[in-house]
Amino acid sequence: MNSFDLIVIGGGAAGFYGAIQSAELNPELSVLILEKSNKLLSKVKVSGGGRCNVTQHCFDATQLAKHYPRGEKPLKSLFKKYQAQDVVEWFASKRITLKAEDDGRMFPITDSSQTIIDCFLNEAIKHKIKIELDTAVSGITQQQGHLHIQCISGKVYIAKKVLLATGGNPNLQFYQWIQNLGHQVIPPIPSLFTFNDSQKQFKELMGIAVPNAEVKIASTKFSQSGPVLITHWGLSGPAVIKLSAWAAAYLHQINYQFTALVSWIGNVKEDILREELINHKAKHGKQKVYNNPLFALPIRLWQLLCSLAEIDEQKIWAELPQKNINKLIEGLIRSSFQIKGKTTFKEEFVTCGGVALGDVDLETMESKKIKNLFFAGEVLNIDGETGGYNFQAAWTTSYIAARKISERNAV
Repeated sequence: MNSFDLIVIGGGAAGFYGAIQSAELNPELSVLILEKSNKLLSKVKVSGGGRCNVTQHCFDATQLAKHYPRGEKPLKSLFKKYQAQDVVEWFASKRITLKAEDDGRMFPITDSSQTIIDCFLNEAIKHKIKIELDTAVSGITQQQGHLHIQCISGKVYIAKKVLLATGGNPNLQFYQWIQNLGHQVIPPIPSLFTFNDSQKQFKELMGIAVPNAEVKIASTKFSQSGPVLITHWGLSGPAVIKLSAWAAAYLHQINYQFTALVSWIGNVKEDILREELINHKAKHGKQKVYNNPLFALPIRLWQLLCSLAEIDEQKIWAELPQKNINKLIEGLIRSSFQIKGKTTFKEEFVTCGGVALGDVDLETMESKKIKNLFFAGEVLNIDGETGGYNFQAAWTTSYIAARKISERNAV
């Protein structure tokens, strides 16, 4: 018999969380998860370098929502119903303790994504949730108050309710069958990526990180602060990844060709920096410029900036002409990178785009087009910065859906 109270399409984070929460809230539900591939929870496995960045240590709904380039306003409302603290408590109820790191990212204390995967699989067994792998869905139809799920294999499943949690995908064709249901889909484009530097002036410094830098996209208002990592292909690190999320649509529009400006010393105004350097020159006139980095910068980065400012290794501060100081200032707060292209951030591909939020009742996550069809996770036009935010959106939307799903009497 292929008939269930709830069928979840997608065996990822949102799908499993929604299935488990529905079964917890209403143990009488019969639940099936359909997964198109032969793997479950694949993004959970690679998240956080294999440690699983479960959520972010931010327990204020308004502040938490500010980290989502797409979905901030609806998530603010949703987080007031279910947010990061609820997730921490839920995992604690399963005897899994989450720890917060200095940047707010939260991981299981085991530092292993397998802990989270095992938790979900064990809960699925506990609640008698059935799972079918290698089962790709091609369409859904409404028949006599039920939802009929057609699979590419020809198999048909019947459900009272469906939770659609297929995740994001860079290919619009992936969403075609969802569009066929009458839903608007915002064309998917990449979010969370690094910048490829075409000039490679800083390539020899690959591996060097600066903790408090600022990265801007020239001629725009897009800017982010935080750690920046120099790589062999260009620029990475949290500031760059966050910037890619907030500027995702703009960067896609200009085909990822732009000028990135890096201030290695953070958000410091030019006149204040100039005054600091002049004061340093007056106090430390006999000090060699090249070998004595300022602002706690890594020495190799400082020396490259000196070289680009045409300051030779023997030059002392007292002999440093104003033109060289000007060039040094430029390098410190406006190092220019000619970006041509991007590189996906690790294996954690995130898309900007998906099912339009206007097609979803955000009180319940139910489709406004088809009764008893619900959405959760990255299939929606919601995406967050790196740091556990995308998982948190998945947990919240799937819980809100599960709460409504479990309220309705199973047929």
